[in-house]
Amino acid sequence: MKSSAESRRHIRQILDAAILAADPARAIRPHLRRLQKPKGRVLVIGAGKATAQMALAVEELIPNCTGLINVKYGHAAPLHKIEINECAHPVPDEAGLKGAQRIADIARSATKDDLVLCLISGGASALLPLPIPGLSLAQKQDITRQLLARGADIHEMNAVRRHLSQIKGGQLAKLAYPAKVVTLILSDVIGDDLNTIGSGPTAPDPSTIADAQAVLDKYKITVPVALTETPKPRDKVFRNVQNIVAGSNRLAIDAARKTARKLGYRTLVLSSLIEGETRDIARMHAAIAKEAKATGQPIKPPCCIISGGETTVTIQGKGLGGRNQEFALAAALEIAGTEGITIASAGTDGTDGPTDAAGAQADGATVERAQKLGLSAKVHLANNDSYHFFQPLKDLILTGPTGTNVMDLRLILIR
Repeated sequence: MKSSAESRRHIRQILDAAILAADPARAIRPHLRRLQKPKGRVLVIGAGKATAQMALAVEELIPNCTGLINVKYGHAAPLHKIEINECAHPVPDEAGLKGAQRIADIARSATKDDLVLCLISGGASALLPLPIPGLSLAQKQDITRQLLARGADIHEMNAVRRHLSQIKGGQLAKLAYPAKVVTLILSDVIGDDLNTIGSGPTAPDPSTIADAQAVLDKYKITVPVALTETPKPRDKVFRNVQNIVAGSNRLAIDAARKTARKLGYRTLVLSSLIEGETRDIARMHAAIAKEAKATGQPIKPPCCIISGGETTVTIQGKGLGGRNQEFALAAALEIAGTEGITIASAGTDGTDGPTDAAGAQADGATVERAQKLGLSAKVHLANNDSYHFFQPLKDLILTGPTGTNVMDLRLILIR
């Protein structure tokens, strides 16, 4: 039990280090220090859950800046030069629409002597709602709902979104041209694809009107206005644009690996690109853990196996939880009775699903401990009720809101 308790302490140390490394202000400071001072103004615009923390660093290092950012309600920060507009996420509201219009106006006002500093983090797409003329916010939301209901994938969704927006798909860069544009990005997207993060407001759009229309035709969805074409990779509007991924899941994973090594573990990073059904991913991680414990392959204990990315949960029950807690619960069933393995999964933003937990952790004794409290791991998993399984065990990972968002981190400690 002593080794299990120590493993749990070490998991929290490793997780905290990973979250700290992905701190928005810390991530962008080195890039801000390298910026050349423009002849004209520094105009700050952008959107995202972590953008207020990024803006704090901007005001610290560039005191003569001005501008406006859209952030999720409750995610503000005490800024003095940059105005904060709080609005809704994940479903956009009128406050977001008004803020997006003002952000577009600021970009449009930029001259060739100005620097437009754009801050983008997770949630930016919903927080920058500015439909093309003739299309209302409600109509755009209805189109999105129809696409979701009919099974459109994320690439199809984004192709349509970008051609129904005045900002997305490189159009914010177009508004700011010929000013110099530097976009600092905290990525919440697997693979850090620039045209996917926030729907790529300052990145070239590889999709065309024809692509977007093909998606609409495929799902038999009618749009009441003509789609707008977006700027492509060779467009002149990108000559003065620099997109920088300042923070990502890989940054958090690297910090986790370094901290695990300091604690005496050999380390193995599986991938930062893992996605798929949560329970399947949990079974795969548990199988690797048991193999390492039994044979020393693919890595010999004491070791820390790390992965990142973002899984999905197919909800079938009526319980409370999130993908990270469900991962830990599914893994607990797979490693039940196996000593020396501790598995954890947590969201770097500090919230997992509609709960106050970032995630949860489990070991070989978790299922048995739960049984003594009258809890069935199988029943709770079937009901998607991982929160109420881990809460009485005191195995929820509670960090509180972290101010960052670079997807999830999974840790396996094997002794």
